[in-house]
Amino acid sequence: MARQAIMKTAEPYGAFGVTRGLYKKCTQPAAYEISEETRRNDQVPTTEDGEELGVGGGLWHEEFNLLPSFSTWSQVTMLHMYLLIARLRCFDKETYQLWQSMLSDHFFQEAEDKMDRLHHISSRGLRQRHLQDLFMAWRGVIVAYDEGLMRGDAVLAAAVWRNLFKASPDTDLRHLAAVVAWIRRSLLMFERTPDEAFILHSGATVFSWPPPTFDLRAVDEPATKELGLLLQQAERKEADLSSTPLLEKVDKVAVV
Repeated sequence: MARQAIMKTAEPYGAFGVTRGLYKKCTQPAAYEISEETRRNDQVPTTEDGEELGVGGGLWHEEFNLLPSFSTWSQVTMLHMYLLIARLRCFDKETYQLWQSMLSDHFFQEAEDKMDRLHHISSRGLRQRHLQDLFMAWRGVIVAYDEGLMRGDAVLAAAVWRNLFKASPDTDLRHLAAVVAWIRRSLLMFERTPDEAFILHSGATVFSWPPPTFDLRAVDEPATKELGLLLQQAERKEADLSSTPLLEKVDKVAVV
């Protein structure tokens, strides 16, 4: 039965429905909106670079402090798509290429819709130029994350920092470590997911595991323990100094 389902999804019509369901799991986490009322009243906020901001929600905006913007949505969506595509590489070549192509089509269709509907970019030519830039960014994301997986977490963290966090010097390193840990954990969960789960259930369990905030707690736990140890050491030193005669204290300070 599973084999028959796989063969059917190698056909464009069958692949469209399955990949559409999988894509929805990628595009939801950083969704945002700009209301028509806000647009009519000319009250759409912008960044210093002129990028329009909408109203978002969820952990990527609220926990990781990413702005509810088109660039954030596209980078978070591309990260989820990358993780999914990394697993689809285990399929036969024909199925993988078809599914990857359709996932990309879903993404760029929604991207153009957001440009038109949310950001009122009415010129099709201008939208096409933006889409070309986005296509190059998507290719760069694949190469950067592939390199990170091959060369280690430091390189992967650098790729996440450049793309997801826009190379901001104010990036919280806790957030960076948590996202890298979540990427590794997601790939492990995908490795444990049988092919039939993607095909027969349209990926109903995709990204159903704990989100990156789970890894944020894991990052904080050893840091909290380390801080506790440092405080204990400081308290012991302070206690030692308080019980040391004054002349001996002066000698210790002089030696230092």
